[in-house]
Amino acid sequence: MNVTAANRVTESQDADSHATEKNIFQESRSDEKRRGNNDPRHKRKQQNNQPRRDKRDVHGWVVLDKPIGMTSTQAVAVLKRLFQAKRAGHAGTLDPLASGGLPIALGEATKTVPFVMDGRKRYRFTVAWGEERDTDDTEGQVVKTSEARPTADAIRALLPQFTGVIEQTPPRYSAIKVQGERAYDLARDGEIVELASRPVEIHQLTLMEQPDASHSVFEAECGKGTYVRALARDMGRILGCYGHICGLRRTLVGPFGESDMISLEHLQALCDRAAAGEGSLADALLPVETALDDIPALAITRADAARLHRGQAVLLRGRDAPNCSGTVYVTVAGRLLALAEIGNGELIPKRVFNLTGLTASPGRNERV
Repeated sequence: MNVTAANRVTESQDADSHATEKNIFQESRSDEKRRGNNDPRHKRKQQNNQPRRDKRDVHGWVVLDKPIGMTSTQAVAVLKRLFQAKRAGHAGTLDPLASGGLPIALGEATKTVPFVMDGRKRYRFTVAWGEERDTDDTEGQVVKTSEARPTADAIRALLPQFTGVIEQTPPRYSAIKVQGERAYDLARDGEIVELASRPVEIHQLTLMEQPDASHSVFEAECGKGTYVRALARDMGRILGCYGHICGLRRTLVGPFGESDMISLEHLQALCDRAAAGEGSLADALLPVETALDDIPALAITRADAARLHRGQAVLLRGRDAPNCSGTVYVTVAGRLLALAEIGNGELIPKRVFNLTGLTASPGRNERV
């Protein structure tokens, strides 16, 4: 099993509906392989006589509706190419055989990635009963079987045990480090991996439907560090029928929900229209500050903004001084300037933003 198989899940899906998306990221991989490390385009024009596209400053978020079969790293590479962006990164890995929301930060938005990763996540997943597998999903080897099947009433009665702060043992095939080694590397080498349980928080776990005796569909909203595969494994053990994940879709990551998602096919079409002068890639971007929805905003004057931009603290005084402490995001004339800390009557800059370049269209609040 390769490294990306650490957290695999799968679900049935019509291949034709994702043909365009697959072509896009497969083409990107082929380009990278063909160029290698010594890209001749750095020294001359491309063989098709088109000039090399220079990278540019792009700032904002794109919430990709990631198709099954694409790694998070591939997704970042594709978006970086489409936007010609200098910097990009994702806020929380979504495994190849899962679909759904993968927030990708471009440019200065990368400074806000931790705020998204620490937020709640929501998943819709399907559990197949009757088999436990060593990876806790369909990619693994069957290790236990049962002819028993749980009723909907039995499942609902169990759910309170998996709600709130619970102790959860991560899957053997996970990215947890054991003496400096990833657990999935040790597991695939045949070593017995004993991982310690740890507290995780499940805000909500709901049985959505039971299409047949062998499958149940759930929705879970959980905090950082929760393994949905472990939920399936542990529920199956308690119910006495065993179980593993056979389908997974992420529908919420921090402030980003399904209404924010955009498919690769839609994004490629938008890029084509922009290249033809019929639109702008800014329409696909969400503002950098979208990731800071849970943080108070503080507006300051242009004079104070100049000090903050130079990395200098600003004294907060007068009746308009904020009556709070902690992290705030600072704006000037409605534009994001910095992340700062309020303490001892001062505003101390922690991260200053330089949003020169391509940014989200004004009023961009919904998916294109």
